[in-house]
Amino acid sequence: MESKRQKQVAREIQKEISKIFQKKGLTVIQGAMLTVTQVYVTPDLLQARIYISIFNAKDKEAILALIEAQNKEIRYELGNAMRHQLRRIPELVFFLDDSLDQVYRMDEIFKDLKKGDKK
Repeated sequence: MESKRQKQVAREIQKEISKIFQKKGLTVIQGAMLTVTQVYVTPDLLQARIYISIFNAKDKEAILALIEAQNKEIRYELGNAMRHQLRRIPELVFFLDDSLDQVYRMDEIFKDLKKGDKK
């Protein structure tokens, strides 16, 4: 279970990462839209697991690799933004959040089931 401090730090990191993505022009890459959906911080606050939802992209892994290539710059900017709140800036680990894709898949399945019931 996350502590109150972990949740507070995670929320702040999520806000700052979103701002950094907007500033660097990473919210729209190759016609795909990026959103920081969730951030989890380890109990020692030394690692942040950042979940990114990528909408309307053919190759999500390539976009994630592009973000991962800029990991050091993103962490540096996060450090500048949060230098008064944290002693050490956590390592950033990015993950794909595919929950939106799962919702679409389930929606398609339900549509197919409805069509089958009407016949």
